[in-house]
Amino acid sequence: MKLSVIGCGYLGAVHAAAMAELGHEVVGIDVDENKVRALAAGTAPFFEPGLPELLASGVASGRLSFTTDMSAVKGAQVHFIAVGTPQKKGENAADLTYVDSAVDAIIPFLSPGDLVAGKSTVPVGTAARLAQKLDDAGSGAMLAWNPEFLREGFAVEDTISPDRLVYGLPAGDQTAPARELLDTVYANALSRETPLVVTDYATAELVKVSANAFLATKISFINAMAEIAEVTGADVTQLADAIGYDARIGRRFLNAGVGFGGGCLPKDIRAFAARADELGRGESVAFLKEVDSINLRRRQRVVDLVVDSFGGAIFGKRVAVLGLAFKPDSDDIRDSPALDVAVTLKGLGADVIATDPEAIENARRVHPQLAYESDLQTAVSGADAIVVLTEWKQFRQIDPVALLGTVTTPYVVDGRNCLDAVAWRAAGWTYQGLGRP
Repeated sequence: MKLSVIGCGYLGAVHAAAMAELGHEVVGIDVDENKVRALAAGTAPFFEPGLPELLASGVASGRLSFTTDMSAVKGAQVHFIAVGTPQKKGENAADLTYVDSAVDAIIPFLSPGDLVAGKSTVPVGTAARLAQKLDDAGSGAMLAWNPEFLREGFAVEDTISPDRLVYGLPAGDQTAPARELLDTVYANALSRETPLVVTDYATAELVKVSANAFLATKISFINAMAEIAEVTGADVTQLADAIGYDARIGRRFLNAGVGFGGGCLPKDIRAFAARADELGRGESVAFLKEVDSINLRRRQRVVDLVVDSFGGAIFGKRVAVLGLAFKPDSDDIRDSPALDVAVTLKGLGADVIATDPEAIENARRVHPQLAYESDLQTAVSGADAIVVLTEWKQFRQIDPVALLGTVTTPYVVDGRNCLDAVAWRAAGWTYQGLGRP
């Protein structure tokens, strides 16, 4: 099929490249000329394992192209809307400016029978409004909502081999043709019996935000238990192991630490709560505000541990911050707990040296006041404290014995509980995790 993807940020670029890899002819549209130029040259504008290879392959094959010209979508049968829905400035609600602009821009180039498929994360009720907009314009196009479930660091795999597909389809005589088009797009995944949920607009919109809300709640729950563990002497990692054996709970994402970040979970749970307030059901998801609060408290807890280790006198102390991205295998610093902690420590007067395998340049553009060092050994040299905030493999595998002679003070705060506490202490380090004695 010929497909178009409107919006070539993280979601759109991965989706476009993956669809081309599956054999479709894909054109990606974005207003950012620099981004389009890079993508058209087969270069990924952000770090995502496997994406550079897909881009190079798709562009070389001729199946994948990128442009700023919206008219290039003519002739495509399915048009994916993959633009961002950031948090409104000064509010918790989602900003739908880019979604509305994308739909408005594509309407003049739609043909009867085309399918506009939304992938952006939007407040429930958005799809019905956009479908009406298509009807009012006399486009003859249908609208479906087809949420994404990408994990940064695994986005290529998640797009080519998704763990489920969700179609939010229009009612009436458009249901069958809309489904048929999506079935053709995802024929490869469906041939492998990938679970498929076919539903209405509202349910499809709720699937994504509900999944993110549940995940955020699970993470904040174990972080709340870490707060209790810290005042009782319990070990939250062993607690997580014990309750994780319960099949109803499961061990995944029960990892206490500095909390979640990124471009999805924080803003999505805030937007979900804001939308529930608008619907008169704010009490139904009021707990999400506490989930958000717990998450932010854990960042401050890490800062407090470092400051307290110096008896409150942190000014001029050299602190090596290991990690800037909100998670490993990504250069995404949006709402990153790691970067937040680094900036806070700097603001308190610490001499912060930050390192990350991929996210340094992104961090430098936003926070040039920090000192950055790409080499791990150089970053920790002479440090009075080391703070591990992103669980990159190379950080987890640090040899504490070899590192001992490079620092001024052998003190480490494990903000992700990803280090071997026994090994670090045996090597002579003062080790502090979160929710661990």
